[in-house]
Amino acid sequence: MGRKRKRLQEKDPEVVAAATQVELDKATGMPQYFPAVESSNDAENLPSSQASQSRRVEFADVGCGFGGLLMALAPLFPETLMLGLEIRVSVTQFVADKIAALRVQHQRLADGIIPEIAVPDGGEAYLATKEAAPGGYQNVSVIRANAMKFLPNFFEKAQLSKIFFLFPDPHFKARKHKARIISQTLLAEYAYVLRPGGIVYTITDVEGLHLWMVQHLDAFPLFQRIPDDDLTDDPVVEHVRNATEEGKKVERNKGQKYLACYRRLNGPTRSTATEV
Repeated sequence: MGRKRKRLQEKDPEVVAAATQVELDKATGMPQYFPAVESSNDAENLPSSQASQSRRVEFADVGCGFGGLLMALAPLFPETLMLGLEIRVSVTQFVADKIAALRVQHQRLADGIIPEIAVPDGGEAYLATKEAAPGGYQNVSVIRANAMKFLPNFFEKAQLSKIFFLFPDPHFKARKHKARIISQTLLAEYAYVLRPGGIVYTITDVEGLHLWMVQHLDAFPLFQRIPDDDLTDDPVVEHVRNATEEGKKVERNKGQKYLACYRRLNGPTRSTATEV
């Protein structure tokens, strides 16, 4: 075991910190794309139809909560692999169980074993359907992870095309601002894993946090804000606003949602920008 991985596990042995891409592929819980293998040599010897080398996670939902965004996007992008990262144990397990149940339900629906998927009163109505979802939710998964500390351990350089920060913890007290998910230091990590042309999606109902995120993203040389008018044709934005539990709660309370999206520019993956 390498020194870096050992140090990470000593800090929090239950938080996944994959040291190799093969280990991460096995941990993501997408058996259709990443069959269980014992070593990187075994992975290289898999048939081309199963080889994971040609498939990589492209969407990352950081702090995915109860997985609302993932569930909404999975059928819209059935050929795109997407991963939620969530630090809370019980919430991560909830999302994993939910994905597993959806996979079984939609496979049974596709096989004609059941005529439809019903949702009980008070459930998530959008999951009710009479047709199997494209991809059958095989393209989505979740892992327990501290993305603020270990993000480069999960993704390769320029791997992601979209990364989401939806209704993050505002950390209202000034002494806690350093724990916010957007900072100059962390933006360097996000720029590293996001490919040129990729998009960072941020949304919050806290105006002060919105202004903080915009200030830091505007100051970072590798990100450029996308004008709101240019987002009208992006099918993801509607779900960014409304698919999560937090987004639905804000909607019920008739609160304000502050959206800001940024495109990753061409350029080096590390910045010498100072903290703002």
